[in-house]
Amino acid sequence: MTPEKSSNYVAFIGLDWADRSHQICLRVAEAGNDELSVLVQDSTAIHAWANALRVRFPHGRIALALEQSRGALIYALSSHEHLDLYPINPAMVARYRSAAKTSGSKHDPLDASLICELVRLHCDWLRVLRPMAAPVRELQLLVEARRRCVNQRLALGNQLTALLKSYYPQALELVGTDLGAPLVAAFLARWPTPDALRRARRTTLRNFYYAHGVRSSACIEERLTIAQQIVPLTDDAAVLAVQPMLVHVVLEQLKVLHHAVAQQDKRIRSVFNAHDDAALFSCLPGAGEQLAPRLFVAFGQDRTRFPSVRQLQQYSGIAPVREQSGQSCWTHWRWHCPKFLRQSFHEFAGCSIPQSRWAKAYYQQQRERGKSHHQALRALAFKWQRIIFRCWQSGELYDESRYIDALRKKGSALVSRIDALGTRAA
Repeated sequence: MTPEKSSNYVAFIGLDWADRSHQICLRVAEAGNDELSVLVQDSTAIHAWANALRVRFPHGRIALALEQSRGALIYALSSHEHLDLYPINPAMVARYRSAAKTSGSKHDPLDASLICELVRLHCDWLRVLRPMAAPVRELQLLVEARRRCVNQRLALGNQLTALLKSYYPQALELVGTDLGAPLVAAFLARWPTPDALRRARRTTLRNFYYAHGVRSSACIEERLTIAQQIVPLTDDAAVLAVQPMLVHVVLEQLKVLHHAVAQQDKRIRSVFNAHDDAALFSCLPGAGEQLAPRLFVAFGQDRTRFPSVRQLQQYSGIAPVREQSGQSCWTHWRWHCPKFLRQSFHEFAGCSIPQSRWAKAYYQQQRERGKSHHQALRALAFKWQRIIFRCWQSGELYDESRYIDALRKKGSALVSRIDALGTRAA
């Protein structure tokens, strides 16, 4: 740590957190001894401990490091303004411990002491946690929760597919590809087995599909033919008694998740559209209602959060890592990063390809150079981050034609590809 930064703090704390209690190591500035203690995971105890620190050190700030960037402990400690919180990647602590204790020794007081030493001696390696504004944090929690619900819905859809294949495979052709749609639950509730479907009349099935939004005559006729010619996969009474019950359980869970995602989408739109920067991210090609709020959360409201675009690219995991030793050099993607954040930029890059001529041209160029699909998307996301960062800093909306004109002035090799795409589109 630099002397200037060290002098900003009157004490340093390393906290090794756990589910029920936390190991504390405190070192007073200019003192030579560590003070070890245990803090119980209880809201009253946590706030009492933080207030006691304020009483003990009334005229200075305290640096507190812990292996956590969110959660109950962070939420509690963030409300105390005299504490500067430094989240530490657990991998950093593990490697620091390996360097300090080659024997492999590990216990909670040791980890707390090493975390305290990291923040005391190497604070310049760390970034202090700067909580975003409440609306931004709400949006962050919402978009992450929505993604988890969508992942659960996908997993349940796969489970439903496996169940139907075991006794009623024709149902997968009769309900379409979206297994989370209301049509699926209604169809399987009305005709839970092949025998029940075989007794249904064509008029009844046609009216059912029409009532659930299926308007294609060809699609309806194809499904009616499948239903009319259905041959049961099995006549095992045990399978036909149990599998429909399990299907019902999965469908009820899908119904809950479908409603939850709809409610989350409504709240996300409300919070996102209320922000001044909503237009800046909504105008990005391919962002749409889902990715625009996620990109906004990735950048945040504080323009000083990332002093340069390079820091954003490294933090988000889009920038690759280069390892060099002697004559060997190896470039690989970044393993330690916020995965949801990287996923947001990765997915946006993919969605921008059909909507942006230069993005499509750049993606094709990368593929022709031998890059895999995901390598090409990360390279495209790397370029998008530079563009969006500039718009974010200046407050200007993205302009596709203006960016393509800039490429022309620079004599970029992408221009001929962009013109070719424009000619084919015309």
